[in-house]
Amino acid sequence: MGESKLDLLQGTLDVMVLQTLTALGPLHGYGIARRIEQVSGKQVLLNQGTIYASLVRLQQRGWISSAWGTSANNRRAKFYSITRSGRRQLVADTAYWRRLAAVMGRVLAMSSEG
Repeated sequence: MGESKLDLLQGTLDVMVLQTLTALGPLHGYGIARRIEQVSGKQVLLNQGTIYASLVRLQQRGWISSAWGTSANNRRAKFYSITRSGRRQLVADTAYWRRLAAVMGRVLAMSSEG
């Protein structure tokens, strides 16, 4: 049986978007989605509705801002950037996910005491 794509836990996509914008600077939604897919080794596949719902949510929270610009293929596109508030949120979220990953690692490493 082949591995299925990963289902994202609540809030994980928002962290991925914030990190992508931190690492690469301003990007349009399509570029953000493709980069996340690339970095995940195609384990996370994002459709337009999913990525844009995250972008709207992040913008409503004040963690990203947007401005119209021209894409590499000379089309009008909305480019997103992380805000100062978004950077603070990313620091907090990163600490949370690292703690959670460490706990999961310890729990999954348990051996049975039969």
